[in-house]
Amino acid sequence: MSHITLKKAEEIIEAVFARAGEMKCKPMAAVVTDVGASTIAFKKQDDSSMLRYEMAHGKCYAALALGRSSSLVRYRAEQRPLFMDYLLKVSDGRMFCENGAMLVRDENGAVIGAVGVTGETPELDEELCAHAIRAAGYKTDDDAVGTAHHVRLEN
Repeated sequence: MSHITLKKAEEIIEAVFARAGEMKCKPMAAVVTDVGASTIAFKKQDDSSMLRYEMAHGKCYAALALGRSSSLVRYRAEQRPLFMDYLLKVSDGRMFCENGAMLVRDENGAVIGAVGVTGETPELDEELCAHAIRAAGYKTDDDAVGTAHHVRLEN
């Protein structure tokens, strides 16, 4: 299994910021983690509000914990609040069940980490994740359909 290097993590974050600038987004923050949700790199733009690291990392943690993009995590939380309340408790509150994180997959479709973005609407945050993952040469869940690895595109 491959892993995300610091250089690649920084490339992902810079791709988020570049695209956000093109789209005239609010100040953004982005984190890249490994498969265990340990931070490889994090940056937040000037004038970004506080708790951005916690939000972006919490989105990654939730995506990795449930093996799906955070938009599906959010949907799961809405559909099964008792189940998600349990997961929030056993994770010591580390999960943030909101759109804005995606799994990062290698060329073979294996999960090698996650990207979390915060600062804009939840849907736009997740769109920026997908852009940055692809810009760095990795795959999103959508790109990994048909590989030997399980891909969850719905709950």
